[in-house]
Amino acid sequence: MGSSSKEDTASDGDTASGGASPSNDGRLFTEGERVLAYHGPRVYGAKIQKVELRKKEWKYFVHYLGWNKNWDEWVSADRLLKHTEENLVKQKALDKKQGVEKGAKSGRSAQTKTRSSADTKAEKDDTKNNAAKGKKRKNELGNEKDNVLAEKLLKIQMPATLKKQLVDDWENVTQKDKVVKLPRSPTVDEILSKITDAVGEILKGIRCYFDKALPMMLLYKKERQQYEEAIVDDVSPSTVYGAEHLLRLFVKFPELFSYVNMEEETWNRMQQTLLDFLKFIQKNQSTFLLSPSAYESDKVVSDGKGKGKDE
Repeated sequence: MGSSSKEDTASDGDTASGGASPSNDGRLFTEGERVLAYHGPRVYGAKIQKVELRKKEWKYFVHYLGWNKNWDEWVSADRLLKHTEENLVKQKALDKKQGVEKGAKSGRSAQTKTRSSADTKAEKDDTKNNAAKGKKRKNELGNEKDNVLAEKLLKIQMPATLKKQLVDDWENVTQKDKVVKLPRSPTVDEILSKITDAVGEILKGIRCYFDKALPMMLLYKKERQQYEEAIVDDVSPSTVYGAEHLLRLFVKFPELFSYVNMEEETWNRMQQTLLDFLKFIQKNQSTFLLSPSAYESDKVVSDGKGKGKDE
């Protein structure tokens, strides 16, 4: 989801639990309640499955509507919003703010379609007993069938340690104003070259997707300037960026591949290759991925790049 490839969230405005009034025991949300949940740079429709008091703080186990249950997770109240018209407007505004830049039409199209499928499923849950919307639901069911097929054919289960890496990555960049120092070592190119040639074609595809997707949907807003300074003279991003940004691509793969026509046997082979590749990254996590403390201040990087240039 947004392994999935997070940006400015509740810190940009009201608290995430905005609009919520605590119950007598302090809970802001209840089991079975439909909510909006922050996950990285975006807000998704979600449903609360469980509520528990942990270390004097209420935690909520959420399922993101329209997404594989592998993304279900425990979150604090500051990641949640009440499902109100006002907050739906905020969600749309945030989606617009975090959307792909004007020139990246294909990426924007994919993101829009994915949000639509999630919204469609959520709407179906809310309106299944509403006979007045029968015709609309009939069309939605057809779209949902296609989405379920895509989800069935391509499931990329991110190992827990890599999920944590993605969260730490998001926090460093968006909350702590830090970035990955470039060029990385090893680069995406170097990591891919360590894999056997038996899956060479699929790995070439990963490299191609990475180079095209990075500027469109894998960068946070605060990393834009660094990208423009690092990628010049037709340099390929895969020769500069490392595993931190490659993991973001794996979060985006289900979204990207859901609109690709492919034989089921090919889907299955590719899915297994991607899962094996994630295990390979996990096995070499200490070598391929930076620890949270190894990120650098984006101000330091910018100042270093700017020395000797006209202001």
